[in-house]
Amino acid sequence: MGGMCNLYAMTRGQQALRDLARALDLGAVADRLGNLPVLNALYPDAEAPIIGLARGDAPGPMLSLARWGMPSPAFARAGKSVDRGITNIRNTASPHWRRWLAPQYRCLVPFTSFAEHVKTDAGFQPLWFAPRADEIACFAGIATRWTGVRKKAEGEVTITVFGFLTCDPNAEVAPHHPKAMPVILTDPAEMRGWLTADWADARALQRPLADGALSVLGVDAAR
Repeated sequence: MGGMCNLYAMTRGQQALRDLARALDLGAVADRLGNLPVLNALYPDAEAPIIGLARGDAPGPMLSLARWGMPSPAFARAGKSVDRGITNIRNTASPHWRRWLAPQYRCLVPFTSFAEHVKTDAGFQPLWFAPRADEIACFAGIATRWTGVRKKAEGEVTITVFGFLTCDPNAEVAPHHPKAMPVILTDPAEMRGWLTADWADARALQRPLADGALSVLGVDAAR
């Protein structure tokens, strides 16, 4: 398993997420998370917290749960009865992804650390990275309502799904995963821009996190 980021953690409590949403300065925070547990290991199709803009008369930040994996392109679904979803999005110029680039589909995906699978003497293992400032950061994500079959045993469902953008790796990630890293936002102004700006401006945020902004935690060492 040597693909792009398909494992991350969100280990801070629910109040920390409310505080993060409040710091966006976009209005009253709506919390739809229920009783959120500590999330030490989030894999594709996991249910995870996202922050988007509520609709209606009070479009402030809304905390909700969604499943990790956006709808797959038609060519990837051909001949298949199950769509396991796409977790990482790089080519935002693709017609498949362009439909979800408007502000109403953009979201923030809070995390405390993420992993890239690297080859070791023991096989592929997760090498963990975290913001050097020991804070909650966010992946720049998109989300949508979707009806389809994610698992045969589950059957057809209508759920909210999400994925997040990737970009070239920065200095910490490149030696271990030279192809890509997640798009990471650490500044509330950038997070606010990702949720609200026109795509012409928001697209500039699809770039590597500054060199030196991540700590390499080591193999199997989530934070």
